[in-house]
Amino acid sequence: MKNKRLYESSILLIDDQPLALSYMKQSLENLGFSDISIAENAKMALALCQEHSFHLVLCSFNLGKLKDGYQLYEELKTKRLIKHTCGFIFISAETDTSLVHSVIELQPDDFLAKPFSIKVFGERIIKLLKRKQALAKIYDFIDVGNDSKALRHINEMLSDSSKNHLSPILLKLRGELLLKLNRTAEAIDFFKSVLNIQKFTWARVGLVEAYIQNSEFAQAKNILEVMLTKPETRLVGYNLLGKLELFLENFTQAQEYLTLASELAPRNIERQEELVILTKYNHDHEKHFQVNKEIVKYAKHSMHDTPDIYLNLARAGIDYALTLDQADMINRLTRQSNECLAQLRKQFPDSKAQEQIDVIHARIHYLKDEHAKAIALVEQLEDQPIIRSIDDTLDKAKAFHELGMHYKANQLFTQLAEHCEKYKNDNTSLNAYLKQERQERDEIRYSPKELNNNAVLSYEKGKYEEALSFFTQAFRVMPKNTNIALNLLQVMLDNKHPTSINKELISRCFETVTNAKLDNEQQARLEKLMPLIKSVL
Repeated sequence: MKNKRLYESSILLIDDQPLALSYMKQSLENLGFSDISIAENAKMALALCQEHSFHLVLCSFNLGKLKDGYQLYEELKTKRLIKHTCGFIFISAETDTSLVHSVIELQPDDFLAKPFSIKVFGERIIKLLKRKQALAKIYDFIDVGNDSKALRHINEMLSDSSKNHLSPILLKLRGELLLKLNRTAEAIDFFKSVLNIQKFTWARVGLVEAYIQNSEFAQAKNILEVMLTKPETRLVGYNLLGKLELFLENFTQAQEYLTLASELAPRNIERQEELVILTKYNHDHEKHFQVNKEIVKYAKHSMHDTPDIYLNLARAGIDYALTLDQADMINRLTRQSNECLAQLRKQFPDSKAQEQIDVIHARIHYLKDEHAKAIALVEQLEDQPIIRSIDDTLDKAKAFHELGMHYKANQLFTQLAEHCEKYKNDNTSLNAYLKQERQERDEIRYSPKELNNNAVLSYEKGKYEEALSFFTQAFRVMPKNTNIALNLLQVMLDNKHPTSINKELISRCFETVTNAKLDNEQQARLEKLMPLIKSVL
């Protein structure tokens, strides 16, 4: 008997190819569906989803030059323009690994690879609509945030033998809700029992999340190490290991794992934004610049495409340039920062970001040793009693610090600390970074550029203890800089000018040098120092 309600489902088709839309619409009509809407681009689709509540969305990944299917689905989910009762199917001929991984992370209900037959098309649609219809009551509870009622209804359905065909999805939903409700011990037992019956990936992931929630880190790591060995679970494994290390405040390891996850699925802007904070905390200025470039690249046309990402890329270029001593690289980064600001003005002509742009220009002037121009720009900045953006305020504090206006810089760092306390910011890595930044700016009165210059000058003048102090401070804020690591090793190990041996610092400098690609001169310097390094380590 035909399910009349199922064929009354409201369906939205999204594709930029009229022929593809016509083919899918005709196929659906032949199957018995009549309530069909079409959209030729993401903008039309967003407008339709704001006006109507659909039961099914069929979306092509390629939607022309602007917003693509991935960005559209991300926005629909984030803005809750489609409910859990609505099925979402991606349609694409793309087989690029990073794209496939990125789409999987968004967790659509299904993925149809082109070309496909009408038979497969119909079977997949009807199967999904039936499932959504059967679970509608549970999804309605989840949509309104009533997770406890949703869980009770799941338990009732699981005890009903006529619903056995729905068991896999019901079990998955049950596990997700147990985690959301912080019923951690129950969740651990539940995921273990599921895995004893069948090795579902979602159950393995859920068990790891439950272990982390319950501070059972060793157990979580054991499972994750196995997940990394399998291509199908490697992405989620890296991502969860990154989250675990974040939880443990092991920020270097967290950066390593989240970087590996981002290489597999670079479109996840949320993860990239976490990486931005971690690279700043770890003083990895080159990686910090690269991650901001990735954000600008993949955020284009998405809901993440805002003036802030262009400002942050320009800032990252300056931060990186301040750690370098190659004039051509500094000039290139300065040029890129200026180009980024030009792109911002073109794309967001009405953006009220003039003060932030002035701060960036002041830092560029400082980078070019145009101190008078830099000071003239920052002196006309207005005091902001309210912090509207942590990134904006932090960049302003950096500009003041670099120009020797330490009192004003400290005032802003104090404001930032009070702001985070007041609004209960619970981002562990951001709080750690702001605390570290304030402490370093308070204890180190020079910019990275000045520290290295002062250290070299002191060494040349025979002021070896002073040179050691400057190089140590420089290495503290630029631990990836090969030249500084080599300079510091030389000062610490030079027998003519003995200093107190700091084995830990020598080891860290040596690690930086051995992990870097050395030019001929650097290689010769290292070889000369090797006997001394070996004698200490």
